[in-house]
Amino acid sequence: MQPRDLLKSMFSAAVQAADPLTGIKAHLPAKPQGKTVVIGAGKGAAQMARALETVWDGPIEGIVVTRYGYGCETKHIEIIEASHPVPDAAGLVASRRLVAAVGDLTTDDLVIALICGGGSALLPAPPEGMTLEDEIAVNEALLASGAPISSMNVVRKHLSTIKGGRLAAATKARVVSLIVSDIPGDNPAFVASGPTVPDGSTRNDALAIVNQYKLALPQAAVVHLSSPAADAPRPDDPRFIRNEHHVIASAGVSLEAAAAVARSHGITPAILSDSIEGEARDVALVHAAIAREVLGKDRPFAKPAVILSGGETTVTLRGKGGRGGRNGEFALAMALAIDGYDLHLLAADTDGIDGSEDNAGAFADGQTVTRLREAGHDPRRLLDGNDSYSGFAAIGDLFETGPTGTNVNDFRAILIV
Repeated sequence: MQPRDLLKSMFSAAVQAADPLTGIKAHLPAKPQGKTVVIGAGKGAAQMARALETVWDGPIEGIVVTRYGYGCETKHIEIIEASHPVPDAAGLVASRRLVAAVGDLTTDDLVIALICGGGSALLPAPPEGMTLEDEIAVNEALLASGAPISSMNVVRKHLSTIKGGRLAAATKARVVSLIVSDIPGDNPAFVASGPTVPDGSTRNDALAIVNQYKLALPQAAVVHLSSPAADAPRPDDPRFIRNEHHVIASAGVSLEAAAAVARSHGITPAILSDSIEGEARDVALVHAAIAREVLGKDRPFAKPAVILSGGETTVTLRGKGGRGGRNGEFALAMALAIDGYDLHLLAADTDGIDGSEDNAGAFADGQTVTRLREAGHDPRRLLDGNDSYSGFAAIGDLFETGPTGTNVNDFRAILIV
C-alpha cells in the first residue's frame, strides 16, 4: 500500500474499534420497574443514542445534545444540536431540558447517560451570578491557555450547575453512565466534565489552576470560585450510591486496532502511549526524534515500523487569526523536524474535527516543507501564528473524514519504511 493509504487504514481501524455499539451491548443495564430515560452529551452522543435504540428491548425516551451537523436519525430519543467548542444559547436550552427530563423521576426509574468528548462545551449551565457570556469567556480563556484537558475540566465543573456530577444528583432515579473516553488516563469524571460522575477536586484546585495558567476570567467567575456555592458533590455523596459508570471505548483499544493493521502489512507497531499530553509542537519534536532514530539507526526498534500514540495535546495561542487545531499543529511542527527525511505521518482527531475546523487533521512527510514553500507559505511563520490549516489546505494535505460518531481523541501514526 502507499504510505497514506496505510495510514488511512490504521485510522479507520482505530475509529471502528471505538464504535459505541459494541460497548453499549456489553454494558446494558437491567430494565427498571419504571421508566427508562436517556440523557447525553458529546460529539458522538447522537450515534450513541441510535446504537442504544437498536439494542434496548423496551420503552425508551430522552434527549441528547451534540455538535451542529453531528446529529443523526433516531426513533425515540430527541437529538438537539448546539455549538462546540464555544458554547451558545442552544446548549443552554439543552442543559435545562436534560435537567428537567430527570428531575421528576422516582427510585423505580432508570436514567442511561450517554457521555463522550465535547460535552463540556455543549452543556453550558452558568451558576447564579454568571451569564452565558461569562461561561463563553471562561471557555475561550481555557482553550487558549495550553492547560491540559483534566485541568480545564476542574475549572469548568466548579463553574456549572450541571457538570461535576450535578446532573446525576438532580434525580432520584438510578443513573448508569456509558462513557466514550477522550481523556488521557480514561478518568470517567473528566469526560465532558463529568455531568453524571463526580470526582474529588475542589474549588481551591480550580483557583490554583486559574493562577497557574494566569487565566483572565470574568470577575463573576472568580467571585463564584471563591464562594462555597462553587463546591461540587463529592464521590461519597449518598445520592450516587446506586449509580454505575462504564468506559465503553477508549484510545488504548483503538491504538491496538491500528497496530493490528500495521502487523498485517509486515510493519512493526510501537505504541508509545494512549495518554500523551503537552504542547502539540513539543510532543511533535519528541516523536520526530524517535522516528529519525529508527530511520537512521534501527533503534529503539527496527524499521519497517509505525509509531502510534494517542491522548490529547494542547495549543497555546500565540498568533491572531490563525486556523487549525492541535493535530494540524502537531503535523506542521513535525514536518519542520523531519524535513528531507523519508517519513510519513497522519495526525487526526478520532471524532473527525480538529479544533473548530472541518478537517480531522493532516498528513505530513519529509517533503511537506518544500511543498509549503512552493505554494508561497513560510512553514515556520504558519507555526508561529497557529495557522496550520491554511498551509495544509494550500497543498491539499488536510485529512477530512466528516463526523465519525465516536471520540477517543488524538490519533498519531508515523510510518518509517
